[in-house]
Amino acid sequence: MGKGLTAVRSLQRKHMLDSRVREHVQTSLQGIAKKARQDGTYRFCDVYRLINEEMLLVAWSDINKNASSGVGRVTAAEYEGSLIENIRDLVRRLKEKRYKAKLVRRVYIPKAEGRQRPLGIPALEDKLVQSAAARILTVIYEQDFLPCSFGYRPKLGPLDAVKDITDTLFWEKYTYVVEADIKGFYDNIDHDWMIRMLEQRIDDKAFLNLIRKWLKVGVLDTDGRIIHPVTGTPQGGIVSPVLANIYLYYALDLWMKKVVKPRCEGEAYLCRYADDFVCAFRYKADADRFYEALRGRLGKFGLKLAEDKTRIIRFTRFRKEEKAFFEFLGFEFRWAVDRKVRDLIKRRTSRTSFRKSLRTFKEWIQENRHWRMRKRVLLKSPVREFRTPGSVRGQLGNRLFYRDRPLQAGTRVFIFSQSPDLRDATHRSKLV
Repeated sequence: MGKGLTAVRSLQRKHMLDSRVREHVQTSLQGIAKKARQDGTYRFCDVYRLINEEMLLVAWSDINKNASSGVGRVTAAEYEGSLIENIRDLVRRLKEKRYKAKLVRRVYIPKAEGRQRPLGIPALEDKLVQSAAARILTVIYEQDFLPCSFGYRPKLGPLDAVKDITDTLFWEKYTYVVEADIKGFYDNIDHDWMIRMLEQRIDDKAFLNLIRKWLKVGVLDTDGRIIHPVTGTPQGGIVSPVLANIYLYYALDLWMKKVVKPRCEGEAYLCRYADDFVCAFRYKADADRFYEALRGRLGKFGLKLAEDKTRIIRFTRFRKEEKAFFEFLGFEFRWAVDRKVRDLIKRRTSRTSFRKSLRTFKEWIQENRHWRMRKRVLLKSPVREFRTPGSVRGQLGNRLFYRDRPLQAGTRVFIFSQSPDLRDATHRSKLV
């Protein structure tokens, strides 16, 4: 009884300590956010010292402990065994400027059309320090980011971007849409421009040198070669999303707000999620001028447009017979009418995403045909699929498209089995 009570009190003290540390870190970050909000030109000094034991402890709680390990293969469980000692040693190396970023382990994941996307997996300690740095950058630049940006921001997500673009195109006077795609964005971020952009808000050489280390760290490829990148940031690093947002904030968002919109004859609109963005204009002349200027603007910062994925389309309710559509964040947008013959913008899963779901579903079936299943139930009622907003059957356009079709990708597969391999999957659903 005594040992049990001691263990409970120990957990309570640990919880109180974690709460106090998190509250202290949050208070410091709130002060930075307030200053950044009050003065848009203020340059923050001595932010490097904020990466201390308290900040790293809070950052540790946010790290995905089940993620793949980087170079060195140190797992989260092993590091957590002596967490306090490891963090103190890490802070000591940071203070003495002895911290060195380890190689980034590269892996490849499949993309559409048989291509592969490279991902960089940093070492565990690098993830920890990157998480702390990302927190600092987020509270500073979150006060500057424009409402048109939705990617990797607190309390915002892809569905918010989808809703915003749907409502804007429906209620406002836009006729032409520029669908654009940046070719290899994460691999072509210019390091010098990135540092110059950060210097607009940060006046701390130690912190900027820390960012520079992560930008220039070597990449260990799958064949054992070590690649020293001249441009780009590893897609998969914890700090990479906020750096990408900062880069496009200066390269695209501010340009759209301060240069493009004032020179347009009609309304202009931008919706961006990370490196995916769509622009809308009232007049074709504005859309054409933007399209021509966009190539030069991105080229100034070392970026290129993917010509096969960039186009101008006429997107208006008065030309439904043209069946024009564009794709954004895995959805296909087109004008249509509902059952009462009222105009609406119909959304359904893009054809590329749908084919990918079918391929994934087929591969899953082929890989698991050897399982011994006592019973497998496929739910064919589409009503049960409407509960998931982002699923294949969760959009209004998908309901009409799939209503009379046989069961395909996007349905929930329930597997009931007593096999040891499936014990963890019993009574779970898998959305493919």
